Amino acid sequence: MAEGITHTIGRRKEAVCRLYIRPGSGKWDVNGRTLGDYFPRPTLVSAIQQPFTATDTLGRYDVKAKLEGGGQSGQAGALRLAVSRALVEMDETHRRKLRDLGLMTRDARAVERKKPGRPKARKRFQFSKR
Repeated sequence: MAEGITHTIGRRKEAVCRLYIRPGSGKWDVNGRTLGDYFPRPTLVSAIQQPFTATDTLGRYDVKAKLEGGGQSGQAGALRLAVSRALVEMDETHRRKLRDLGLMTRDARAVERKKPGRPKARKRFQFSKR
Protein backbone atom coordinates (compact mmCIF):
# COMPACT_ATOMS: atom_id res chain seq x y z
CA MET A 1 0.00 0.00 0.00
CA ALA A 2 1.29 3.46 -0.91
CA GLU A 3 2.35 5.87 1.83
CA GLY A 4 -0.44 8.06 3.23
CA ILE A 5 -3.32 6.00 1.80
CA THR A 6 -5.85 4.58 4.25
CA HIS A 7 -8.06 1.63 3.30
CA THR A 8 -11.38 0.92 5.04
CA ILE A 9 -14.53 -1.09 4.38
CA GLY A 10 -18.15 -0.12 4.99
CA ARG A 11 -21.31 -2.23 4.73
CA ARG A 12 -25.05 -1.48 4.70
CA LYS A 13 -27.85 -3.85 3.69
CA GLU A 14 -26.34 -5.84 0.77
CA ALA A 15 -23.88 -3.10 -0.26
CA VAL A 16 -20.13 -3.23 0.34
CA CYS A 17 -17.76 -0.27 -0.05
CA ARG A 18 -13.97 -0.51 -0.29
CA LEU A 19 -12.55 2.96 0.30
CA TYR A 20 -9.08 4.40 -0.29
CA ILE A 21 -8.50 7.89 1.13
CA ARG A 22 -5.44 10.14 1.09
CA PRO A 23 -4.71 13.82 1.81
CA GLY A 24 -5.52 15.87 -1.26
CA SER A 25 -7.84 18.46 -2.80
CA GLY A 26 -11.23 16.79 -2.23
CA LYS A 27 -11.58 14.74 -5.43
CA TRP A 28 -14.13 11.91 -5.45
CA ASP A 29 -13.85 8.77 -7.57
CA VAL A 30 -16.79 6.42 -7.04
CA ASN A 31 -16.60 3.44 -9.42
CA GLY A 32 -14.82 5.68 -11.94
CA ARG A 33 -17.37 8.52 -11.67
CA THR A 34 -17.71 11.67 -9.57
CA LEU A 35 -19.81 11.65 -6.38
CA GLY A 36 -22.62 13.79 -7.81
CA ASP A 37 -22.65 11.75 -11.01
CA TYR A 38 -22.87 8.37 -9.23
CA PHE A 39 -25.43 9.55 -6.62
CA PRO A 40 -27.87 11.93 -8.38
CA ARG A 41 -29.98 12.50 -5.25
CA PRO A 42 -28.63 15.48 -3.23
CA THR A 43 -29.84 13.93 0.05
CA LEU A 44 -27.55 10.93 -0.49
CA VAL A 45 -24.59 13.18 -1.37
CA SER A 46 -25.06 15.24 1.80
CA ALA A 47 -25.41 12.06 3.89
CA ILE A 48 -22.16 10.71 2.44
CA GLN A 49 -20.33 13.98 3.15
CA GLN A 50 -21.68 14.16 6.72
CA PRO A 51 -18.50 12.71 8.34
CA PHE A 52 -16.39 15.36 6.57
CA THR A 53 -18.67 18.25 7.54
CA ALA A 54 -18.87 17.01 11.16
CA THR A 55 -15.07 16.98 11.45
CA ASP A 56 -14.46 20.13 9.32
CA THR A 57 -12.33 18.16 6.84
CA LEU A 58 -14.44 18.66 3.69
CA GLY A 59 -12.12 19.12 0.71
CA ARG A 60 -8.96 17.96 2.49
CA TYR A 61 -8.93 14.35 1.26
CA ASP A 62 -9.09 12.57 -2.09
CA VAL A 63 -11.51 9.63 -1.96
CA LYS A 64 -11.54 6.57 -4.22
CA ALA A 65 -14.37 4.10 -3.60
CA LYS A 66 -15.39 0.76 -5.10
CA LEU A 67 -19.06 -0.02 -4.44
CA GLU A 68 -20.70 -3.41 -5.01
CA GLY A 69 -24.16 -4.82 -4.37
CA GLY A 70 -27.33 -3.31 -2.97
CA GLY A 71 -29.12 -0.20 -4.18
CA GLN A 72 -28.45 3.51 -4.03
CA SER A 73 -29.42 3.98 -0.40
CA GLY A 74 -27.45 0.96 0.81
CA GLN A 75 -24.37 1.98 -1.16
CA ALA A 76 -24.57 5.52 0.22
CA GLY A 77 -24.76 4.15 3.78
CA ALA A 78 -21.82 1.83 3.16
CA LEU A 79 -19.75 4.71 1.74
CA ARG A 80 -20.61 6.94 4.71
CA LEU A 81 -19.50 4.28 7.20
CA ALA A 82 -16.26 3.68 5.29
CA VAL A 83 -15.51 7.43 5.23
CA SER A 84 -16.14 7.69 8.99
CA ARG A 85 -13.84 4.74 9.70
CA ALA A 86 -11.14 6.21 7.46
CA LEU A 87 -11.26 9.62 9.19
CA VAL A 88 -10.88 7.95 12.60
CA GLU A 89 -8.00 5.84 11.30
CA MET A 90 -6.24 8.98 10.05
CA ASP A 91 -6.96 11.09 13.14
CA GLU A 92 -8.16 9.43 16.37
CA THR A 93 -9.51 12.73 17.76
CA HIS A 94 -12.48 12.51 15.34
CA ARG A 95 -13.80 9.32 16.97
CA ARG A 96 -15.79 11.02 19.77
CA LYS A 97 -17.63 13.43 17.45
CA LEU A 98 -18.44 10.78 14.83
CA ARG A 99 -19.56 8.31 17.51
CA ASP A 100 -21.90 10.92 19.06
CA LEU A 101 -23.52 11.50 15.63
CA GLY A 102 -23.96 7.74 15.17
CA LEU A 103 -21.67 7.58 12.13
CA MET A 104 -19.36 4.87 13.50
CA THR A 105 -22.10 2.26 13.98
CA ARG A 106 -22.85 -0.28 11.27
CA ASP A 107 -26.59 -0.18 10.52
CA ALA A 108 -27.50 -3.88 10.91
CA ARG A 109 -31.05 -3.55 9.56
CA ALA A 110 -31.68 -5.80 6.58
CA VAL A 111 -34.67 -7.03 4.60
CA GLU A 112 -36.83 -9.43 6.61
CA ARG A 113 -37.30 -12.82 5.00
CA LYS A 114 -40.59 -13.91 3.44
CA LYS A 115 -42.57 -16.32 5.65
CA PRO A 116 -44.45 -19.36 4.34
CA GLY A 117 -48.19 -18.94 3.87
CA ARG A 118 -47.90 -15.17 3.42
CA PRO A 119 -47.40 -12.98 0.37
CA LYS A 120 -44.54 -10.99 1.99
CA ALA A 121 -42.68 -10.98 5.31
CA ARG A 122 -45.59 -9.67 7.41
CA LYS A 123 -48.46 -9.06 5.01
CA ARG A 124 -51.28 -11.58 5.11
CA PHE A 125 -53.59 -12.78 2.39
CA GLN A 126 -57.06 -11.19 2.44
CA PHE A 127 -59.35 -12.85 4.99
CA SER A 128 -62.67 -14.14 3.75
CA LYS A 129 -65.31 -15.14 6.30
CA ARG A 130 -67.46 -17.01 3.75
